Amino acid sequence: MTAITYIAHYQSPVSGDPQSGIFEFESEHKMNSKMNLQDARFRMLELFGKDALSWNIVKVEKRTAKSQVADCQPAFDFREPTHSRKVHAVKRGTL
Repeated sequence: MTAITYIAHYQSPVSGDPQSGIFEFESEHKMNSKMNLQDARFRMLELFGKDALSWNIVKVEKRTAKSQVADCQPAFDFREPTHSRKVHAVKRGTL
């Protein structure tokens, strides 16, 4: 079985300096299985060392092509925001 790249979201306990973020890891196990979370935990400890002992892994997701683009320089969107409000056919509050 080939290893699949996943993205793990971590969060430190609420203390004086709470931290959160994401990191990538590879695993051969199914997403959110016990062995997959263990692979994520080992990778987190490799990256952040003993500071990450009390941190928790909040969420694991597969890395997609969309998330690969996120590693590049961010693209700015200067388009006007679209407002999609539902228009009621009946005027409410009028007699």
